[in-house]
Amino acid sequence: MGMHEAAHIVWDWNGTLFHDNEAIIGATNAAFAELGLAPITMERYRELYCVPVPKFYERLMGRLPTDAEWAVMDEVFHRHYSRHQVGCGLTAGVTDLLAEWRAAGHSQSILSMYGHDELVPLVRGFGIEPHFIRVEGRVGPSGGSKAEHMVRHVRELGGVDPARTVVIGDAADDAVAALHVGARAVLYTGGSHGRASLEEVGVPVVDSLAEAVAEAGRLIAA
Repeated sequence: MGMHEAAHIVWDWNGTLFHDNEAIIGATNAAFAELGLAPITMERYRELYCVPVPKFYERLMGRLPTDAEWAVMDEVFHRHYSRHQVGCGLTAGVTDLLAEWRAAGHSQSILSMYGHDELVPLVRGFGIEPHFIRVEGRVGPSGGSKAEHMVRHVRELGGVDPARTVVIGDAADDAVAALHVGARAVLYTGGSHGRASLEEVGVPVVDSLAEAVAEAGRLIAA
């Protein structure tokens, strides 16, 4: 099977298309401060980060946060993230990569755990919305797994074959979600996870989104 047939990429947003590392670490440390926890570096964040997010806090605190602590940290994180993200932009080269994939006759979508009502205007504001057949963010409380959302996302795409679909993201959860629906995954080292933790998943790991798209093409053509 070759790449002459249409293929699909499901893109992650935060840490993948949207380079928001500075906003993430700033908001995380603001949430930690609410509970008297010491700030952490981006390197430490990338070493320990995992989903669901309360498990990440458990790695730092030595215990799971209580429901009350989680509610405070989640609210503070999102409030500070909204303030910090205004200084963030698309990952280098994204606009050209999206245009080239679309021009080749393939389709693409976004599935993010970022709130849907915040995601859509952000994507639209960067002028890249026309490249996607669907832009979908999280509806409901934060902290869950992406796999359950991927099932609905693929179903709503309509006519997209999971076997010819590759999920590109920056977190192990992206690969888990891809495998859950019979798709494949490529993981990018520029976001929330360090290379070592991504390589544990057993899917291709790359250092740029250009490499990710090239690898997606190879996986689908194989």
